[in-house]
Amino acid sequence: MKLFKTENNEIFAYEEDGSQDHLIGNKIAITQEEADVINTDKELAKFNSLTYAKKRVAEYPPITDYIDGIVKGDNAQIQAYIDACLAVKAKYPKGTA
Repeated sequence: MKLFKTENNEIFAYEEDGSQDHLIGNKIAITQEEADVINTDKELAKFNSLTYAKKRVAEYPPITDYIDGIVKGDNAQIQAYIDACLAVKAKYPKGTA
C-alpha cells in the first residue's frame, strides 16, 4: 500500500499498482513509520480528552478477576484486584479532566 496524508493528518492508503492514483490528489506521500506516529498521536490526544471517569474505565482490571478470586476464595487475588483499582483511582483523581 502507498500511504498519503492530508494537511490535517488524515491518512489514506492506496494500492501499489496505481489503480487508485486518481484518488491521491494533493495528498502528501508518507512512510509507514510516519503513519504510525500520526495514529499514535491521534490516539493519545483522544485519550487525553477523556474525563477522569472514562480514563479509569479504560484502565480498570476486568471485573472477572475479582469474581474469580471470590469464587476460589483467593484473598490475595481479591486484594490484588482492589489494589489495581485503587492505583487507577490515584492515577486519575476524581474531578480531573
